[in-house]
Amino acid sequence: MLGAFTYHNPTKLYVGSDSLEGLARELPHYGKKVLLVYGGGSIKKNGIYDRVMEILKRAEKEVTEVSGVMPNPTSDKLLEGARAARESEADLILAVGGGSCCDFSKAVAVSAYCHDDPWEKFFIRFEEPKAEDRIIPVACVLTMAGTGSEMNAGAVITNPHKKLKIGHVFSDERVFPKFSILNPTFTYTLPKRQMAAGIYDMFNHICEQYFSGHDDNTSDYLSEGLMRSVIASSTVAMKNPENYEARSNLMWTATWALNTLIGEGKTQDWMVHMLGQAVGAYTNATHGMTLSAVSMAYYRFLMPYGLAKFKRFAINVWGVLPDGKTDAAIAREGLADMETWMRSLGVAMNISELGATADMLEGMTDATFILKGGYKVMTREEVREVLRASL
Repeated sequence: MLGAFTYHNPTKLYVGSDSLEGLARELPHYGKKVLLVYGGGSIKKNGIYDRVMEILKRAEKEVTEVSGVMPNPTSDKLLEGARAARESEADLILAVGGGSCCDFSKAVAVSAYCHDDPWEKFFIRFEEPKAEDRIIPVACVLTMAGTGSEMNAGAVITNPHKKLKIGHVFSDERVFPKFSILNPTFTYTLPKRQMAAGIYDMFNHICEQYFSGHDDNTSDYLSEGLMRSVIASSTVAMKNPENYEARSNLMWTATWALNTLIGEGKTQDWMVHMLGQAVGAYTNATHGMTLSAVSMAYYRFLMPYGLAKFKRFAINVWGVLPDGKTDAAIAREGLADMETWMRSLGVAMNISELGATADMLEGMTDATFILKGGYKVMTREEVREVLRASL
């Protein structure tokens, strides 16, 4: 392992079927005013809302609600949430939902007392909060596994007016959730397509960190184990969504896939996310589906530049037998196995099924940020061709 790093993750996790008890344990450490953030109302149908509100009331908290957080939280919604947090003088932001709610809550936490336009400051100029800036503490009650947002300092916001979807991974540890509740049973009622999107999201988070670097890196060994866990547990969970073991494994793997651990000590790629976010900005499609829709075209483009890692991926993750095969043939077989697994999940395999059209190609190309951590720094023309191949 060649990289040097400092590792610290300040988020406390409560994991298991009784983990919501952790919320009651943590609330006394914060002030009386709580901003409750959630999405379209599914938590009211499945009873999670009532359970959370009961705990908040027992703790004698004053609750202000921000509901209707969409799967791709917008810059307009961010301003609404920041205003609600500021006007209610929130002492804690409690996100109850999936990664979008968690991302949104962290963005609100840094934006509530920001004197600039938060979109411009944090998502265009990528500035960090100053030490003296007020950041509201965030906590998460997770209802969907996939993003890993419950244990990192990332937030992704979409500006529909500018057709841009941008993520900012904050370096300030105050942006990390103070604590997160991971109850696998809270994920049981997710529609299968949402479950599949989350499964591919977590898998691709691992891929983005894995497909880079040439050194013998501990992080890559961890990544291979996590990927095998996703494959095995997803097969069980898609057949039986209430299999606790499979759902708990997926929830735990999603957290470790993006809590910064497996990316330490190495370069990282993240071009699938850049491509997928550009597609999402134009289609408003589910994040995990935008990733799956561009993945095969991108990885087949990238494979010749990182052939040794793709060969290793095929053997160590998919069990491809290498005897008598060229390195390229082994790598291609691994990607073919990955594609077969993705199709079994039912994720999107091209961007046209998400609503993308050929006349969007130039705009999506321009909306794709080109990063330099992977095996090949793409040109603008290569970005356009990968998007074209994904149609």
